[in-house]
Amino acid sequence: MSDPSVDVRAEDAFDAAAMAAWLREHADDPSGLDGVPDVRQFPGGASNLTYLLTYPSRALVLRRPPAGAKARSAHDMRREHTIQSRLAPVFPYVARMVAFCDDHDVIGSDFYVMERLEGTILRQDPPSGTILRPDEAGALARRFLDVLVELHAVEPSRAGLGDLGRGAGYVGRQVAGWSDRYRAARTDDVGDLEAVMSWLDEHQPGDVATCVIHNDFRLDNVVLAPGAEGLRVVGVLDWEMATLGDPLMDLGGALAYWVQADDDPAYLALRRQPSHLPGMPTRAEMVAHYTARTGLSVTPGQWRFYEVFGLFRLAVIAQQIYYRYHRGQTTNEAYAAFLPVVRYLDVRCHRLLDEPVR
Repeated sequence: MSDPSVDVRAEDAFDAAAMAAWLREHADDPSGLDGVPDVRQFPGGASNLTYLLTYPSRALVLRRPPAGAKARSAHDMRREHTIQSRLAPVFPYVARMVAFCDDHDVIGSDFYVMERLEGTILRQDPPSGTILRPDEAGALARRFLDVLVELHAVEPSRAGLGDLGRGAGYVGRQVAGWSDRYRAARTDDVGDLEAVMSWLDEHQPGDVATCVIHNDFRLDNVVLAPGAEGLRVVGVLDWEMATLGDPLMDLGGALAYWVQADDDPAYLALRRQPSHLPGMPTRAEMVAHYTARTGLSVTPGQWRFYEVFGLFRLAVIAQQIYYRYHRGQTTNEAYAAFLPVVRYLDVRCHRLLDEPVR
């Protein structure tokens, strides 16, 4: 991944020599793993920790949970490793897994190692010197969405993932579960969001289908082919929240990050991917493209639930991250920036509930 790495933060450091010794013994392919790799950290993301391991002839990526208290069922490295291992034969956008470790004597936590996917990850703006023409931006957005369509078309049992989730009733479980998580992580400097949670509970639809969903599908979680092929998706990262669930819930979660050019300044300030560029489709156009490709149907009135839920869930994720900083479980100042995110998403959810359906 041509994503900039940084020196490892002191609180996130681990014993590289112990890890390297374990990896040489347990890797599916131990070639090129002699010695101790150079270890650097990817600064993106605020949930699991991701590191670049550079050997003289091989580059790998290590994923591990953060230190401190964790939400129940979150940061499950074994699960994340298993999902990608099983998806690989039927979904060509996952990195090859190298090894999984549940021996905490090695680095203090579970972790897994995977091959590094070479390519470009789009963050807030395209890399310096990269210019996307409007037609290229539109094509990229549609290809990005088409990968989600491909994932939703995977037959869970064919991938050995039939037991990944709990099946029918996904929407109801999500509304209840994320409401409980917000209440558990709420601090005294954010709103209670009770009106939003009540509205979601009262307006939840039934599941439209049950399929493999990513649950955190964003432009900065996909890897684009390097060089001239840069509009082609070659990999999807961060499978922490993948499960069996409702595809429209997955789409709603993805589009919560899709900040478009005509959004208000506060939403634009939260943008973490270049979805605002000329030629990028609007959220409504993304929904239309997805439903056209899948044959699903959703009216603007029906879509409001998925949009509000996507924003609410994003507020909960941000609050869980901020909670760790607020409680002194991390010294990473970047986590403090999630407080205004939660406050803004609270306002945006209420604004959507008050708007007439167009």
